[in-house]
Amino acid sequence: MEIATGQVTCVMGRNGVGKTTLLKNILGLLKSSGGKIVFDGTDITKLSAHKRVRSGLALVPQGRMIFPKLSVEENLRVGLEARADGKKVIPGLIYELFPVLKEMGRRKGGDLSGGQQQQLAIGRAMVGQPKLMLLDEPTEGIQPNIIQQIGKVLHQLVDEMGMTILLVEQYVDFVKEFGHHFYVMKRGAVVAEGTTEELTKSIVHEHLSV
Repeated sequence: MEIATGQVTCVMGRNGVGKTTLLKNILGLLKSSGGKIVFDGTDITKLSAHKRVRSGLALVPQGRMIFPKLSVEENLRVGLEARADGKKVIPGLIYELFPVLKEMGRRKGGDLSGGQQQQLAIGRAMVGQPKLMLLDEPTEGIQPNIIQQIGKVLHQLVDEMGMTILLVEQYVDFVKEFGHHFYVMKRGAVVAEGTTEELTKSIVHEHLSV
């Protein structure tokens, strides 16, 4: 699997095929049983997770995993630990892209709606200024207007900041609207790939329909 720089690459597949496991292997939360992971021209297969993060990786996990008892601002400050330059200031861009995080800066993360928590999780990952952002089903349980906002933010990060995004996603319409390339997984292996324009109904029916 090759993730093109400056694009949104989507990984799809039915439940249990290994999509989340793939992301955890890339970030170093799980140890790969074989093969290697090359990031930005460097083999990072043996690097610890925190060193991979410092080299420019970030994960927005499934279920958001924000800290419910910390404030929105405190959640964002946690992300500063990933910055290679050591700066301790939340970039203004976070609040430009997600104004609700500025408005609710003092509220506890657990008091936010699901959509707001997802914006917070993405903002927390962005604070570290990653080169590659991994997102695990960011549209899950989110209202349609926030789904559209998230998609537009991802494109803005790619188009204006040159970020690379690897997205695990089940929502086919979201993939076709905001993704550039797709991979379909089955039992831990890639069984289909192509541009999102090539994501046909037959592929969806064969590998994704339940």
